[in-house]
Amino acid sequence: MEILLALAPQGGNGGGGSMVSTIIMFGAIFLIFYFMIIRPQQKRAKEREKLLSNLEKGDKVVTSGGVHGIIAGLDEKTVLLQISDNVKIKVERSAINAVISKKGE
Repeated sequence: MEILLALAPQGGNGGGGSMVSTIIMFGAIFLIFYFMIIRPQQKRAKEREKLLSNLEKGDKVVTSGGVHGIIAGLDEKTVLLQISDNVKIKVERSAINAVISKKGE
């Protein structure tokens, strides 16, 4: 932050370097936004995509609505969840919020 303050235009240097320092400031702000907001969000999206693509029959999952169940069937976009004996519901794959335990565990 001290570097940014040192590069800020001073009061009477004629304005020649003010454009360069403004570009440097905007670049620094963009880098801060990238590493603090954009990059972590992309990382979470990749992890979620990996979670949804690795779903298997028999996994215990929780939906975004809070429904706990065991995967009884998988389609390309939907999942068939068994939530009780003889009770199965079909939900969107994107509604799966977390995997509690995998099939073999």
